[in-house]
Amino acid sequence: MARVALVTGGTRGIGAAISTKLKAEGYEVAASFAGNEDAAATFTAETGIQTFKWNVADYDASTAGIAAVEAALGPIDVVVANAGITRDAPFHKMTPEQWHEVIDTNLTGVFNTVHPVWPGMRERKFGRVIVISSINGQKGQFAQVNYAATKAGDLGIVKSLAQEGARAGITANAICPGYIATEMVMAIPEEIRNKIVAGIPAGRLGEPEEIARCVAFLASDDAGFMNGSTISANGAQFFV
Repeated sequence: MARVALVTGGTRGIGAAISTKLKAEGYEVAASFAGNEDAAATFTAETGIQTFKWNVADYDASTAGIAAVEAALGPIDVVVANAGITRDAPFHKMTPEQWHEVIDTNLTGVFNTVHPVWPGMRERKFGRVIVISSINGQKGQFAQVNYAATKAGDLGIVKSLAQEGARAGITANAICPGYIATEMVMAIPEEIRNKIVAGIPAGRLGEPEEIARCVAFLASDDAGFMNGSTISANGAQFFV
């Protein structure tokens, strides 16, 4: 019987690549999204992957959404906490609203995504928790105090969950992508984008599929002894 994987923010960008890759690897995949119903409908039409709408910043909505996924596909074995937002501003201009909105989605959203599936994983003695963090959670970034704080916090979540879940057959790992050629990054003015690429020793942006392959490995049985780890996929731009 195929294992069930949930990918939050799974209909666009890196999330869409992850959802598609996991389906190709034989998983039953559910992709959640927060707002863009047209994009989700197109994604389902193109891939056959079921989509479910909820806001990961809302615990009750997440619990209900996850229950809907499990009713449709079965117990969730693999959860990929990918949903995230940015509300960039230099710290002296950052508003409390910008701070809380990013914290609620990128950090609390991971809790809201993993917490409802954790008891089932413990009971079944198997689970894969994969959190998509960021290079900027490792090194920080100008005008991203809120975003960097959440992505650094995600790494702490993973390291702690790994210790709690190990004896129950659950692994928790993170991936820190560098600059990836998503719609968001490609919308950056070319002059600025060229400066970004100039700072990447590989000389190019990463591809969403490269992050998806990292996820597929961490979700597999082959990664059973990897727990509490962080994969840095950034073209040698930053080392920990």
